Amino acid sequence: MAWDRGLRIIGIDRPGIGSSTPHGYRCVLDFAADMDTVMVGLGIDRFAVVALSGGGPYALALARQFPDRAVGIGVLGGVAPTVGADATEGGAVALARRFAPAISAGRVPLAATLAGVLRVSRPFANQAIALYGRMSPEGDRLLLEQPAFKAMFIDDLLNGSRRQISAPIADLVLFGRHWGFEVGEVEVPVRWWHGDADHIVPHAHGEHTVARIPDARLLTLPGQSHLGGLGVSEEVLDTLLDLWPTRSPGGASKQVLEPK
Repeated sequence: MAWDRGLRIIGIDRPGIGSSTPHGYRCVLDFAADMDTVMVGLGIDRFAVVALSGGGPYALALARQFPDRAVGIGVLGGVAPTVGADATEGGAVALARRFAPAISAGRVPLAATLAGVLRVSRPFANQAIALYGRMSPEGDRLLLEQPAFKAMFIDDLLNGSRRQISAPIADLVLFGRHWGFEVGEVEVPVRWWHGDADHIVPHAHGEHTVARIPDARLLTLPGQSHLGGLGVSEEVLDTLLDLWPTRSPGGASKQVLEPK
């Protein structure tokens, strides 16, 4: 899809994922400084960002920090703020605010335990994903029954945890804090895909956050759950490319920062 659209996709291992060493930010907005280093090193001037679930806050942080460089933001089932003027209730991530102090104090052993569990589970990854699919809403189950999608999903999980997996624990700590900005400060166009049957991040979180961003649009995925946005990848890419102000007639030579 990227090749056909003249699109360059760059996957970033955030701290504590894959080969990236662990690091604890003070708030979500601090991530923008690291991304600035990456973009300068790669010579990236204009870019779009696609982020799933807990990646949503980081994508919005980049839009907030680089309004003249970010062309558009695509969020798939993104997390909403739990602290501050934009806070909302409900969903699994809302528990992070309640348990943030305990998670913060124990995040090193928690991360080590999680990494150990994943290492032991590697030989049974196919069976584990199949079990997760059977326990998931219909939308996610149907996606995970597609061989190519299932293989991609397992590959991402195994590669993301190949050295350590402290990032999800760090995310829970940060999601229990103020992000360092209000979502209403995001001036970049945001397109937000969210399944109306999402069992992890409620669809209402998407409605809540989109309503606070000046140029944002919620694209509801009927009957889809948390992974639904991954099933409309072509639509996501085309929507972001349509936001590009200097797209050439023969195709785009663009950069999208996204998970590999």
